[in-house]
Amino acid sequence: MTAPKTRWSQEVTRHSNALDLEAGVFTFDDPRAIALSLKRSAEASGRRKSTPFRSAMSMLTFYINRAGKDLPDERRRVLEAAKGELRKAFGKGASGKDASALPPGKI
Repeated sequence: MTAPKTRWSQEVTRHSNALDLEAGVFTFDDPRAIALSLKRSAEASGRRKSTPFRSAMSMLTFYINRAGKDLPDERRRVLEAAKGELRKAFGKGASGKDASALPPGKI
C-alpha cells in the first residue's frame, strides 16, 4: 500500500518557508480574522523576501488560486473579502498602494 499523495500546493500552504501560518487560517469564517492572522504571520516572519503586505497578500492569493474550481462560492467570497480586509489592515487603498501617499479621492 502506498502513502497518500500530497499536492505540492498543500505542502506550501502548510509549511511555507516565508510565513508561519496560524493553523486553519484559511478556514476562518471572518475575513477580518483571516487578514489579521496573515498580517501577524507576515510581520513576525524573518524569512520573507518582500514586505509584510506583499507576503501576506501573496499567500492568500496563492491559496485562492490553488483551490481553483474546487473552492465553494461562499468560501471564495470570504477569502476575496479577506483581501480587502488585508489592505485595510496594512493601510493600503484598493490598488494595494499606501493610502497615505495618495491624494484625497484616489484610494
